[in-house]
Amino acid sequence: MQQLHQISGQMVDLINRKIYGARLELSATGTIEALHPEDNPAPIYLLPGFVDAHVHVESSMLCPTAFAQEAVCHGTLAAVIDPHEIANVLGVQGVEFMLAECERSPFHFAMGAPSCVPATPFDSAGADLDAESVEALLNREDISHLSEMMNVPGVLFQDPQVWAKLRAAQKAGKPIDGHAPGVHGEELRAYIDAGISTDHECVTPEEARRKAAAGMHILLRQGSAARSFRQLLPVLADYPEQCMFCSDDKHPDDLLQGYMERLVRMAVGEGYDLFDVLRAASLNPVRHYGLSLGMLQMGDSADWIEVDNLEDFRIRRAVLAGQVVAEAGKSQLQTQQPLSCPNHFKLEPVHPAQLKIPAQGTFCRCIGVRDGELITDNITVRPTIAGEEVVADSQRDLLKLAVFNRYAKSPHPALSLVQGIGLREGALAASVAHDSHHLICAGTDDVLMAEAINALIREGGGLAAVNGAGEIQMMPLPVAGLMTTGDCKQAAAQYRKVSDSAHSCGCTLKAPFMALSFLALPVIPELKITDKGLFDATSFCAVDFWVKE
Repeated sequence: MQQLHQISGQMVDLINRKIYGARLELSATGTIEALHPEDNPAPIYLLPGFVDAHVHVESSMLCPTAFAQEAVCHGTLAAVIDPHEIANVLGVQGVEFMLAECERSPFHFAMGAPSCVPATPFDSAGADLDAESVEALLNREDISHLSEMMNVPGVLFQDPQVWAKLRAAQKAGKPIDGHAPGVHGEELRAYIDAGISTDHECVTPEEARRKAAAGMHILLRQGSAARSFRQLLPVLADYPEQCMFCSDDKHPDDLLQGYMERLVRMAVGEGYDLFDVLRAASLNPVRHYGLSLGMLQMGDSADWIEVDNLEDFRIRRAVLAGQVVAEAGKSQLQTQQPLSCPNHFKLEPVHPAQLKIPAQGTFCRCIGVRDGELITDNITVRPTIAGEEVVADSQRDLLKLAVFNRYAKSPHPALSLVQGIGLREGALAASVAHDSHHLICAGTDDVLMAEAINALIREGGGLAAVNGAGEIQMMPLPVAGLMTTGDCKQAAAQYRKVSDSAHSCGCTLKAPFMALSFLALPVIPELKITDKGLFDATSFCAVDFWVKE
């Protein structure tokens, strides 16, 4: 990588909210040792690198070095990450794997200690991070915060394990991230009083304003599944010092097309104050999480990005510690194979007979999918019955849905129906199923569903689409059943193929496998499915498939 010694340009100073010509001189160790005002600077803008204030790197299906390799091309030089996904599979071993991989890149990773493994007692995870384990992680210098506290009832009703984790973060002097969709009033106040300082789950501007007014930092999110950024943007004008930008989840094909620069471009294009936008995309998360990313000030690490103008934010070059890490859309970071491929997979091949649902009533619950949202609907339907069994009915967009515990050899699956996927034939299956990452499968036929599930079992995890003729398209994910060993271009190509296969079978969702994975997340309303059965995330309790008449 090219080592720079000086640079001239229009300096975008976020701290002092001004733009001026300047020439920077860099030390041999990659810090800014001199900053001279300049009347005729080079015709480029220098600004601090962008920060994703909350992302699960595993959602990109890339290992950290491959993620960083692509992120820098888009001007993102830092990410606040929650290794919650791999922790649910492998526990502390998974967190340590991510820490070791992050150390291999100059990219600024701020790693959190997962707070909810398992996410709820109503799910079976591959590991359990108790309060003692979380405290040990929080005492490490390479852990920057306590990641999103999704167990809202545990906070409100003072669950001993939950509160031990909160106190450990407070004792360590580290921020606590929140996850509180729809929480308001006295419950919100109690949640904030527990030391929780952020939320990325606001649905409406009104909800975000209430939380900001109560003191929370609001993360405006635009990911592969949840895309509420534009809807929440008005909050930025009201609370510019409390807003940050994040993706939460970013699939490889989306990452290849753009990252945080897209959000900056969108916000500036809609007329929001330039400095407010750039602070939310950079300075605010740097300050909140104590990141070491440079802000173009004297003595800072020489980290910045270069753009032609402050409208389209096309990234000319990205620099970390004075070294060029991306130029003209090409990363200068090298592709690195992960140091290991840890996994946790015990599930044995399944049989179609395990997917049968005996007819035991007239009406049943059905999960309703909303494209582009993590929230689902709790629908009551009259299922289609054939031969005393509930069957999928593609004419009514009613698919069968199954979740198998992948950490057990021969578990009984949880079964239900789902509407809104649009599949006309075939089956979709994945070992990415938030948050415990069991095998989840939706399909029109029991035989095809079993084929999709067994294909993943053979590979130790991944994504699979099976068409009506039984032809399988797969994306293997050998690292914990969550991540590939390739780079972003390779992962994006594989992901597009399996997604295209899903769409060719009639799926109408923009991101079929992202949507499928969130059907198993029991902490976001309304109706979800875990390996133990249907779960009402509004009342926070298990519910039966059949509705009593």
